[in-house]
Amino acid sequence: QADVDNAEFVDHLYGFEFAHQLYTKAQSDYSGRVTVPILWDKQTQTIVNNESSEIIRIFNSAFNDLTGNTEDFYPHALQNEIDEVNDRVYHTINNGVYKCGFATTQGAYEEAYEELFASLDWLEQKLASQSFLVGEQITEADWRLFTTLVRFDSVYVGHFKTNKKRIVDYPNLWRLLRQLYQQSGIAETVKLDQIKQHYYFSHTMINPTQVVPVGPEIDFWQPL
Repeated sequence: QADVDNAEFVDHLYGFEFAHQLYTKAQSDYSGRVTVPILWDKQTQTIVNNESSEIIRIFNSAFNDLTGNTEDFYPHALQNEIDEVNDRVYHTINNGVYKCGFATTQGAYEEAYEELFASLDWLEQKLASQSFLVGEQITEADWRLFTTLVRFDSVYVGHFKTNKKRIVDYPNLWRLLRQLYQQSGIAETVKLDQIKQHYYFSHTMINPTQVVPVGPEIDFWQPL
């Protein structure tokens, strides 16, 4: 649902308040799941794609002729290695934090917890000898990890009980996180107050009081 009292979140195309309104505009009889992100085509007024792993690749190359930006975050020579890293990161880190947070048994929680931190340890070791997850250039693999790393200490450590270590306790992962955050145009997309509000308000089964923590204070601009 959009916050209609905040101009930052107003739907400037149609004035919709709910994501399902976009789905039914694209297909009037739609009754399936409503998910985000949504890549919307204003010309045809329909949803092009709603799968983040596919949208990131669309943005990587589909609009090069329009933007003149030919940066390639999924270079052919590195695709196999990127895919391998993505697979483990997705199942044990991106999705792993949710497996911890939404576990309904101690066993399921502990299994996800161990897998999560084993993978973080693996990445920390990998980054000891290289700048980024796949060699010496930023790739799709780094950006897919970034979205979890940037929320980890503010949300997942407490809210999802992933509290063995914080990202700031991993020197190499903390460096990577800051390197990515400090890339042009990234910082303004990271709004930790909104991120915390979303998680601590949405999951009332985990946080029934909906009290949102004030901290922690994290300096992503700390020199590299």
